[in-house]
Amino acid sequence: MVLGPFKGGREGKTAAMVARTPSTFEIRTDLFTVENRKMSDGVQTQQTADFDALAVKNFREYLRIPSVHPNINYDDCIKFLEGQAIGMGLPYKVYHTAATKPVFIMTWEGTEPNAPSVMLNSHMDVVPVFEENWTHKPFGAEMDADGKIYARGAQDMKCVGIQYLETIRRLKTTGIRLKRTIHCIFVPDEEMGGIEGMRRFVKTDFFKSLNVGFALDEGMTSETDEFLLYYGERTVWTVVFRCPGQTGHGSLLLDNTAAEKMRHLLDRIYDFREKEKQKLENNPEMTIGDVTTVNVTIMQGGVQSNVLPAEFVVTMDCRIPVTVDHEKWFETLQRWCKEAGKDVAMENRPLAPLVQPTKLDESNKYWMTFKSTIDKLGLKMTPRIFPGGTDSRYLRQLGIPALGFSPINNTPVLLHDDDEYLNADVFLKGIEIYCKLVSAISNVDSD
Repeated sequence: MVLGPFKGGREGKTAAMVARTPSTFEIRTDLFTVENRKMSDGVQTQQTADFDALAVKNFREYLRIPSVHPNINYDDCIKFLEGQAIGMGLPYKVYHTAATKPVFIMTWEGTEPNAPSVMLNSHMDVVPVFEENWTHKPFGAEMDADGKIYARGAQDMKCVGIQYLETIRRLKTTGIRLKRTIHCIFVPDEEMGGIEGMRRFVKTDFFKSLNVGFALDEGMTSETDEFLLYYGERTVWTVVFRCPGQTGHGSLLLDNTAAEKMRHLLDRIYDFREKEKQKLENNPEMTIGDVTTVNVTIMQGGVQSNVLPAEFVVTMDCRIPVTVDHEKWFETLQRWCKEAGKDVAMENRPLAPLVQPTKLDESNKYWMTFKSTIDKLGLKMTPRIFPGGTDSRYLRQLGIPALGFSPINNTPVLLHDDDEYLNADVFLKGIEIYCKLVSAISNVDSD
């Protein structure tokens, strides 16, 4: 089932899938409207109601699993996902990238199993909560009278993981077969940078055996009626500056002190930061993903109040857009060090390389199918560069085209925030969108 066009709420038309052959189906949009999921005669279909009830039940059950950092035990997540796969009669595997880091893979084989597969990726982990700031239990998955489901992970990104599962369930129930094999994958530790999750997983022979040709991953919530589509990410650099200086008594006015050097360095950082802010404010077409952000996040140094420290250490979080030359940016940082004073330097640590974004042109047949599907549904969509980092970067590094898309609109952005929630109607509408997208992308012709 699919929806379109959307203007918020549950307007527009939905479609029924009519079986034609084991590998093809026809989409009809003249059967019934979406409003309250009622048929034209006002009678709600029992199958749709059952699908919806099960989807919300599974969503809330998954949200109640406290897979929250730090020291996550993923056992309950895996047990839940195993139950979902068994219930759909689909094979699954659990691959460990480390002793306590499982990757769950559920597979729906296509009619052309040798063709590059479609990967539906989500992560099981969620960020910590400050429970005293919540008005609902952060792992209670309570639903209020308006249909808002409150829980950590409601937007980031347990919603998408369940939407994938429910999409496969609905498509499979129609009896259709898609050309390409679909791997629905749940990974650990994305919120920690995917170090022991996706980054390690993509280097394994097991991952290579999946023959992934295209991937869908998380996007972000939109507060308007448009949907956001992410085709690339800024590069994340953690830069550590070391500012050594003359030690001595705190009552003296010595030269060459660590604090003076640190002040010069901070001036350079924050002067640059202000220029990037002005770019963003003066150009309404730009988003945060289009500028370089720099923020000092850690400052260390000193032993006691009357002793000049031998060194201050400044850690800076830096996010570099795909339009910035990494070598020139590195040269800029080196120049700041030189201007700050003698022996000021960056720590010699690996800095992430530029990862080319997924192409949004005719050379990418998956993108062309994605876009035409969204257009046919009458949905508004804006492509952007993701402001943070997701597991998609590890796939793009391998040359696998990946798009970040969370079908959440007309919703406050509450990722990592207190009282994170998602409305049940928005969640169910997202499943209908995925039904159309996944079926179309999985039927893209092989090379």
